[in-house]
Amino acid sequence: MFNKLILAFTTSALFSVGTTAAVITDEIIQESFYPYAQGVPSADSVQPGMVINAGNVDSVKDYLDPAMYMFIKNGDYEMKVGETTDFALHQSYVDATKKYSGDVVLGEKPGEITGSVAGRPFPEEPSMDDPRAGEKLAWNYKYGYNWGDSASIYPFYWKYRDMKKGKVERTVKMNFHFLNFTHRTQQEPYPAITPNPSNLFRGIYVQVLEPFDVKNTQLLIQRFEDDLKRDNAYLYLGFQRRVRRLSSGQVTDAFLGSDVMIEDFEGYNGRISDMNWTYKGTRTMLLPMYNHNDMDLDTETHKDDDGYQVVKFGGKGGCFPEITWQLRKTYVVESSAVDSNHPISKREHFIDAQTFTIPRNITYDRKGDMWKSWSIGQAHPDHHLPINKGTGVAIDDSFSMIDIQANHCTTGQFKGIVDPKLTPPSKMTVQNLRASGR
Repeated sequence: MFNKLILAFTTSALFSVGTTAAVITDEIIQESFYPYAQGVPSADSVQPGMVINAGNVDSVKDYLDPAMYMFIKNGDYEMKVGETTDFALHQSYVDATKKYSGDVVLGEKPGEITGSVAGRPFPEEPSMDDPRAGEKLAWNYKYGYNWGDSASIYPFYWKYRDMKKGKVERTVKMNFHFLNFTHRTQQEPYPAITPNPSNLFRGIYVQVLEPFDVKNTQLLIQRFEDDLKRDNAYLYLGFQRRVRRLSSGQVTDAFLGSDVMIEDFEGYNGRISDMNWTYKGTRTMLLPMYNHNDMDLDTETHKDDDGYQVVKFGGKGGCFPEITWQLRKTYVVESSAVDSNHPISKREHFIDAQTFTIPRNITYDRKGDMWKSWSIGQAHPDHHLPINKGTGVAIDDSFSMIDIQANHCTTGQFKGIVDPKLTPPSKMTVQNLRASGR
């Protein structure tokens, strides 16, 4: 018994502190980045081309998260199943993982990490025996290849919808920009932009284009390389013509009156250290990943000059994207707020194991009741805009945030562009807020 206790303590200490560098073999790289090389996931009850509805959803319940099962069971949505496809990331990101990840070590406290220069910090398969496996998966997401080194959503349409009445209450048009200052692998310079005196990791910039009452509202988030340091977040209000700094609590307020918090962006837009992370296991699940050009596109409301059309929405209240879902290897991770004053108790993240994007989230309120359902459709870059081909970026292409308790939703239709010219470092400055707001 004593020997077992010593072994358990030793194992926990090794996993918790990570005092030794990992040996990253070709087998680890292969399993992490090419999970479908030997074949795609399959299930007798789930076949490409089928439509999952209230009549047959119980037969595929094991491949759905609880919120999506509920929507389909209630008749709110019918899900179309597509072929599982390979979303291979850019080779430069894979190469950086081989080069650097063996030196990555967690610190003693959540949010502390050393040795992560570029690539996936922890490519090894997570273990239920590792008490910090959830935290490692969170780092893989944070330093993932989501949007690559920089990209833009240009433009981005948000619709606020009464789910019960099926009425679009408001449409907001905006531009989003993302830029990694560090952990870069594909767009020069890499692995970091210099000079970088504030030691920033990432910048997010948002500019509202319409309607008139919120036109030129701008949001800037500056995230530091040091995860223990709170983000700088600034808001420019066009009607006031001034910049104000956001308090940390405001990132969990409704952004522009929508169902979305700033913290919700991309599946999770916060610090690793703000949450407790727990790995809940690996599953085969249906996730919203598809080829944009093969979908049922919106030919009525939004069409750009270049002919690009956004994804169409349907289902109850128009709250669901009309896309295909595919069986994917999925990591299930639970995050619970460290701060007891946080408006949520926890989120369930369903992370795509190949891309480390978060296509599905369920958010629970303080009482532990299901509150919000988040879907963010991932489009293959080779079946999208020509400029995105070959980038290896899983393109955020459609989103839906459903407030289950309020019977309301906010939906997003994207035109995602991977083009570094659209997002220079100067865009991620307070000076740019003032200059753009004139």
